[in-house]
Amino acid sequence: MRSVPSTMIATGSAMDVVPSRVRLRLKPQVASAGHVDGAWWPRSRNLCAELPVLLAALRPRLGRVERVTYNLSVWDLAVRKAAIGPEVARLDGFFSQSSDLVTVIGQDGHTRLTLLVVPPDTAAATAHRVLMTASRPHNADTTEVLLAARPISASAPVSGESADEPDTAAERWESDGGRMYEHA
Repeated sequence: MRSVPSTMIATGSAMDVVPSRVRLRLKPQVASAGHVDGAWWPRSRNLCAELPVLLAALRPRLGRVERVTYNLSVWDLAVRKAAIGPEVARLDGFFSQSSDLVTVIGQDGHTRLTLLVVPPDTAAATAHRVLMTASRPHNADTTEVLLAARPISASAPVSGESADEPDTAAERWESDGGRMYEHA
């Protein structure tokens, strides 16, 4: 028998299992600390392809989604409105929005989730660590610190983490086209 992939997401004070392919972790609804409400690890930079699964997973928390904002420079070209099931969500891209964030706004316009976007090409172990850290209830780290993928707060590291891991921020920078300076 084959099992359906599932993702645990926080809704209120309980964890719900949502059958999907979405890689998402949210802080409990009562937590309001920090820069983000959770983290999302999409499989590609095609926002239109990634949104249906993400928004379906966010439905228990937000209800119908009205709007999604994102950074224009990091996502593939997207349409202005996307059909998500029987509903339509407005997609608004801005160069001024942080490239590491996506904001999803619910139907009343007041309910919103700011999600840290873990780059799709991030190694699985690193992405998992970022998802878990960003979803801790009282985590108030910046997006830069969260994406550095190291033990980042005074609290104990997640099991299996080591302070001796390589500089993944530099590795990510190099994989995005940067180069390490090498003195001749």
